[in-house]
Amino acid sequence: MKKLLLTLSVFCLAAAGMNAQTDTTETTKLDEVVVTGTRSQTDIRHLPITVSVVTEQQLREENEQNVLPVVSQNVPGVFITDRGILGYGVSTNSSGSIRIRGIGSMANMLVLIDGLPQYAGLYGHPIADVYQTMMTEKVELLRGPASVIYGSNAMGGVMNIVTHKMKEQGMKTRINHQIGSYGTVQTSFVNSFRKNKFSSIVGLNYGQTDGHRDNMDFNQMSGFLKLGYDFSNNWALNGDLNVSHFNSANPGEENNPIFDNRMHVTRGMAALNLTNEYERMSGAVHVFYNWGHHKINDGYYTGGSPRTSLYYHNDLMGGVSLYESFHLFKGNTFTIGADYMTFGGEAWNETIADQKKTTIIDKTENEKAVYADFRQMISSFLILDAGVRFDDHSQAGDQIVPQGGITLLLPKQSEIRALVSKGFRNPTIREMYMYAPANDELNAEKLMNYEISYKQRLFNDRLRYGINVFYLKADNLIETVMTDGKPKNINTGEVENWGIEGEINYVLNKHLRFNTNYSYLNMKNPIVAAPEHKFYFGGQYRYRQFSVMSGVQYINGLYTKVGNDEQKENFVLWNATATYQPVDKLNLFIKAENILNKVYYINYGFPMPKTTVSGGINVSF
Repeated sequence: MKKLLLTLSVFCLAAAGMNAQTDTTETTKLDEVVVTGTRSQTDIRHLPITVSVVTEQQLREENEQNVLPVVSQNVPGVFITDRGILGYGVSTNSSGSIRIRGIGSMANMLVLIDGLPQYAGLYGHPIADVYQTMMTEKVELLRGPASVIYGSNAMGGVMNIVTHKMKEQGMKTRINHQIGSYGTVQTSFVNSFRKNKFSSIVGLNYGQTDGHRDNMDFNQMSGFLKLGYDFSNNWALNGDLNVSHFNSANPGEENNPIFDNRMHVTRGMAALNLTNEYERMSGAVHVFYNWGHHKINDGYYTGGSPRTSLYYHNDLMGGVSLYESFHLFKGNTFTIGADYMTFGGEAWNETIADQKKTTIIDKTENEKAVYADFRQMISSFLILDAGVRFDDHSQAGDQIVPQGGITLLLPKQSEIRALVSKGFRNPTIREMYMYAPANDELNAEKLMNYEISYKQRLFNDRLRYGINVFYLKADNLIETVMTDGKPKNINTGEVENWGIEGEINYVLNKHLRFNTNYSYLNMKNPIVAAPEHKFYFGGQYRYRQFSVMSGVQYINGLYTKVGNDEQKENFVLWNATATYQPVDKLNLFIKAENILNKVYYINYGFPMPKTTVSGGINVSF
């Protein structure tokens, strides 16, 4: 597969070189600006990496509380586990794991909010329930390693949640309220304000459900605050705070129920950002801090006894990130940056009867790094990109992470990209120090990724399509194996995947539009929550005050369990939403999911809901 990719790259580059000399008049058109993949705002066409964007319009039209279902549906190569109507949960049998091209879950996939890392300091994984649409302007998702810019955990890819910005003077308010099957209620409120140089955004969100199974209730309250002040046209200061608390219950597998397995989780994220923007340079200094408090009753199975103690932990993850991008001469962007992070926390068991505390771990580690990224437009059609990161983990040691790519801007709004990139993940506190398999001599996991992609726009940008081919190989993966009769975490695992990803977006006219995406994943070794085939086809029809949006998703070859007793799932889901706008700035909607009433599983032993219906109102003023 690696040889095939290299051959395709040479062929495409040669063909593009001949074509590019004939017509370069369309290569200067500014495309959608993104920040993921590089720290500065960049035309997406100028990046060799594959970045997909889920827009604010898409997030609003889906009427989802969390961004993850919308991302999973609209981006090829991405699959996110689920187990119910609301709530992904944490601990055993939780969902919300994000896999890109078969890589992800736990700490192999990095979630960012405004470019800053978000994960649990002890366990190293994202907390899916805190990624709310109320604070989100768009989601940029990078498929493939991004460790050069973002370091550890970006081995499988990056999902960057870009929060709202209030740019125009005045005030805006949005309210969404909906109710649905199984006692589900969701309400969100967002107020944006700007006066002269000062801006603010306040968001509140509440969600609850009884769940489609007994003992599967979930409720959550979240708040978001963002304050900003523009000192001048070049310098700005802003700070944001995001706090979420949720209570979640886990009923266990349908044939092996668990009782009293309840989680009470509070998560918080805060950041202070000083940014500069000049014609030839731009950059920022970020100071950030994330924290969490978890209280968990691990429950008991049939024939067992209620727990006499509860699990608690307080985790933290914070640091400083600074970078500056320079446009040294025409067609050039040079970015240098430095990161410092500390992460860890304390975990303990506490008896219910007398609150006696037994410490499991009280530990912090740190990671520091410097990096550079160089991008140069050699001609009107050829862009070269190269980057390197030097990373040091206080326990796992040093990493050198290179990346290189080529972008060709072709006639008729088309482009070809070729990329070679390395990703890595340092071991987590849990893997090194917690529980019986702990091993403080673990090394970093490593991955090499090779890909080539082609994109084009036609009919005055009404039709966009693209295709990617990739090959990746990861080794040194941390797995728990029996060693000398005892379980132990060691660097022994391997993953070798290749695949194809494609997507098409077509606006037929002002009334009708379609979008579709498909991904094929070939895995040398089966991986849970990584489907072999993932296909989605959707469309929207608008006429006057009415709008109907519908989509069908097909999943084939989804492993819910691997090993001697492997389990695979194939299923089709059909969802639809109808919207009516009786007056300006007021929308009424009704939404149906799993219209075909299918029985299907994403997490082993957890049947997903059959047909569910919800309806609500959107108000903006």
